[in-house]
Amino acid sequence: MTSLRTVRRGRWAAAGAAVAAVALMLPTGSSASAASAAAPYDSYYAAAEGKTGTALKSALHGIIKTQSKISYSAVWDALKNTDQDPNNTNNVILVYSGRSQSKSTNGGGVNDWNREHVWAQSHGDFGTSAGPGTDLHHIRPEDVTVNSTRGNKDFDMGGSAVSEAPGSRTDSDSWEPRDAVKGDVARMIFYMAVRYEGEDGYPNLEVNDSVNGSVPLHGRLSVLKQWNELDPPDAFEQRRNQVIFDTYQHNRNPFIDHPEWVGAIW
Repeated sequence: MTSLRTVRRGRWAAAGAAVAAVALMLPTGSSASAASAAAPYDSYYAAAEGKTGTALKSALHGIIKTQSKISYSAVWDALKNTDQDPNNTNNVILVYSGRSQSKSTNGGGVNDWNREHVWAQSHGDFGTSAGPGTDLHHIRPEDVTVNSTRGNKDFDMGGSAVSEAPGSRTDSDSWEPRDAVKGDVARMIFYMAVRYEGEDGYPNLEVNDSVNGSVPLHGRLSVLKQWNELDPPDAFEQRRNQVIFDTYQHNRNPFIDHPEWVGAIW
């Protein structure tokens, strides 16, 4: 019997072919290409120029590891800026739910939002310490209940619908976010795998192609690569990257500026 997960993967593969076909028909400059989006930051990535594979990963690590660190309590106010609703400055957008919610409802209440570690804390045992535990490039606001439901599950396709997060699905060992942020999630995971390489007491984070992988691994690699292709960076994600760079950490997520580097490394 064909599983739901297999069926949904098939649908995403078909969608990927359609996206590629449409891209070939677009005139030059009609899409937000990685090259044009990253043009102002060519000097930032100079050390990575012309590299692929492990050499590219190492070069990017050397670039993005230079960052300012913030405390876990400071993450609250930072998220109110990085994830601000562009249509309502009093609200933030919840990553999995897609809901616009008041900035003031952050805490532990049932309908409040809290801090979601997209790279699950237990997949590296880094807790809330400054560094991976407070890195804004993978922490997003999310409904308290939805955050709990996601838990520390790996990312994959399939499962049952999540009532408070329309478009998201989950089963016993995996979480599938809504389509609009599938690429966002993938690029956050890839960022973490490049930024944290076992230095300065931090874990060596790596992406693997399984679910429920042992720490400090996170998966599923093949699905995350597909999500990166099918959901390219949008204005919200690009603005977020810029705010983190300008105001807080002063480092960038290279896969938002250059999503093609995912395939060049993995």
